[in-house]
Parts: sequence; C-alpha cells; structure tokens
Amino acid sequence: MSENNRNSNVTNISVSITVGDVKVQYSGSAESVLTSVISFIAKEIPAIDLAKKISLNYAAPELIDIYANLVKITPEGPRVIPELIEGGIKRLSDKEVVALQLVASKIAKETGKISDDAMQANKIQSATSLNPKSVSSRLSELVKAGHVIRESTKDGTGPPVIYRISTAGIHWLSSIVVKRGKTMA
Repeated sequence: MSENNRNSNVTNISVSITVGDVKVQYSGSAESVLTSVISFIAKEIPAIDLAKKISLNYAAPELIDIYANLVKITPEGPRVIPELIEGGIKRLSDKEVVALQLVASKIAKETGKISDDAMQANKIQSATSLNPKSVSSRLSELVKAGHVIRESTKDGTGPPVIYRISTAGIHWLSSIVVKRGKTMA
C-alpha cells in the first residue's frame, strides 16, 4: 500500500492485489479502498466470505458506528456521555454504563488515542461517577456473564487487577443499544 497526498486533508491510498491470474488495483480514500478490497477478496476467495459470516470481531469503525451517540473521546480520556443521544433514551443501568465505559476505552485504543484499553475499577468509577460499590458489583456480574475479562498482574509491574470488554460483551451491549434505538424511532 502506498500513501498519497500526505499534505491534503484526505489521505488517498492505492492497493494492488493479485490472486492467481487476476490482478486488480484500487485507489481512493481508505474507506472506499477497504470496501473494494474486502468485496474483491470475498468474491475471489469464497472461503473468506464464509468465514466472515461466522466470525465476530468488532473493528474501530463498526464500534464507532454503534456507540458514537453514547461515548466520546475527550481530552480527559474516553467517556460515556448518554445525554448526547438524540430523542433521549431510557436511563442506562449501572451495568450498561460500566460496559460502555470499557467499550469507550477499547475505541480509544483502537483509534490510537490511548495505549491500553484495560481499566482498573477505580478508574472506571472515576470516569463514570458511579458508586464504587456499584462498579465493583457490576464488574463482578459482567465478568461472571463473560462480558468483561478480569486480568490479574502478578509480576507487580502494573495495577493488580484490570478489566477489558470482551467480544461477547460488545455483542451483548450492542444488542441493547440497537433495541433501544429502534424503540426510540
């Protein structure tokens, strides 16, 4: 891949792909080239298309599409900001807010705004302004359900316990967000 127009606001890229005797080249914005490349590969290599149908992996653009009305990356770090939702929404439960904060952290990492998406319970509490006992209880429930991954660092180089949203947690939370979005329309 080569990058063109480094000094312009829009970065154009060029991609060449060769599969057997077929050679194609795509140029344009990163988004349009990515879409074209994925489409080409899905057509030329059907097994990839089949694998795509059963794989679950949320990339940054998809996370942003789903959660843009609920989270923002601020100078203070990723934050849950549910009042930005147009038309309002039923109040988010503490469990949803905790999971959403971890999604916000994942989005910030995926977009290069922070180096690690893991958060300590006290950082989640500080970012969300929830009661510390509520955060602890909700994290325990989310870990038990498989929506959040709890990691212990035994080497002493980092915080003793950190949390990350799991793919299953993103899926669970996105189904809630989508359902609520449809009821608000």
